[in-house]
Amino acid sequence: MDYQIKGYEPVAFFHHFEEISAIPRGSGNEEAISAFLVDFAEKNGLCAYRDAVFNVVIEKPASAGYENAPAVMLQGHTDMVCEKNVDTVHDFLKEGIKLVQEGDILRADGTTLGADNGVAVALMMTILEDKTLCHPKLTCVFTVQEETGLTGAKELDGSKIDARLLINLDSGGLGHATVSCAGGMRVRMRRDANYVSANQPALHIAVRGLQGGHSGVQIHLGRGNANKLMGRMLFSLREAFPELTVSSIAGGSKDNAIPRECDAVAAFTSQEDLSRAEEIIRAIEQDIKAELAESDPGFFVKVEPCTAERVMEKNASDALVSLLYLAPNGVCDRNEQAGGFVVRSLNLGVIYEEDGKVVLVFAPRSSVASLQEETRKTLCFLADTFGFSTEIGEEYPGWAYNPDSPLRRLFCEVWKEQTGEELCCEAIHAGLECGLFTEKLPGLDAIAVGVDESGAHTPQESLDMTTVRPVYDLVCGVLKKMK
Repeated sequence: MDYQIKGYEPVAFFHHFEEISAIPRGSGNEEAISAFLVDFAEKNGLCAYRDAVFNVVIEKPASAGYENAPAVMLQGHTDMVCEKNVDTVHDFLKEGIKLVQEGDILRADGTTLGADNGVAVALMMTILEDKTLCHPKLTCVFTVQEETGLTGAKELDGSKIDARLLINLDSGGLGHATVSCAGGMRVRMRRDANYVSANQPALHIAVRGLQGGHSGVQIHLGRGNANKLMGRMLFSLREAFPELTVSSIAGGSKDNAIPRECDAVAAFTSQEDLSRAEEIIRAIEQDIKAELAESDPGFFVKVEPCTAERVMEKNASDALVSLLYLAPNGVCDRNEQAGGFVVRSLNLGVIYEEDGKVVLVFAPRSSVASLQEETRKTLCFLADTFGFSTEIGEEYPGWAYNPDSPLRRLFCEVWKEQTGEELCCEAIHAGLECGLFTEKLPGLDAIAVGVDESGAHTPQESLDMTTVRPVYDLVCGVLKKMK
């Protein structure tokens, strides 16, 4: 392979990152990357196991002198969120990621980069093939479909893992370690649209220019949710034009990403309504611009006249608009005693039409089980009120803080030795697989670390390449101290 990234260490890490970036690996499409990892293990004389959902486990025997040290599990996920800019032509099922280097920053050309969690994959490959490292027995676990409900971690056979120390490589950032995370689930609401033929004047309304972001990591930043903003505009239009009906609507593409774009076609009873309707939209646009001036300065709305050849039946349309307007979204609860840490949130991530139904998908998160249950009840009640059915799925547990973690103490000790600084240990509102593994493997002691990344789950995703070496040294330093 003709590698384009040069001048950064570990060299092997960046070679591996380029190799896996060339392999399409969106959630649910991990067969090729799993085969690549099995082949990598065979070439390096390592034992590999691949299960039915394409999780891969690669074992590396303890180095000399470490045979009696406790086994360690390194873990990350192979799948990535596939998001692209509206003007980017890219087939995630067939094409690899096109990398763009800007100084020390690595990005992709109009798509997500896949550093979440390709960094973990490349780090584990680098550690597995390095014969000079001192370490206990290593079990490297490459899970699938993390981004769509932690499916791989749920399906993995725990009997394949004898380690009770877990280093997750999907969180943190330079100088930071994650020691607790929120649990999550998916809530899908469906209702028959009951379309009827029409030939009505309409407006195509398009919400654009929002930053979006990871629905756990960036939910506290107050960024605009395109689906909720569309609901606000449609509700205001219905107030002015009670006979308004929705012809079509689509927003967002991943429930765990704050939606950046939403499109809807609103139908009116007369051509004369369109000018006034656009005035209402422009007034709301200015209000939202002022509200999002700090968090989403690029926000704007496109409006174009069109003809609606079909519309939702009036009751269905009204139910949709009302639900969109009332649906809770964003931060719901914080722990003020702990500095305002987010303990409950939800994201209205996706709206789409399918088989004559309109579908809304929410991604609630909470580190408190009782609050998560309250969110479930609220959404089910809201759906029932407006005639939507509800489906709960992809649930995963939170990861509780362990007040007495030898692994955490060791990480803090090594980081202090290597940098002279204190390691910042913190809880996060995003979901990690650590919660599932602590349930699956009794007595597990876990920590999560990672490099400096930003813009996860958006085409603005980037990786600071200078932070890879310090994190690699930290992990290797901890492994060496386990003798």
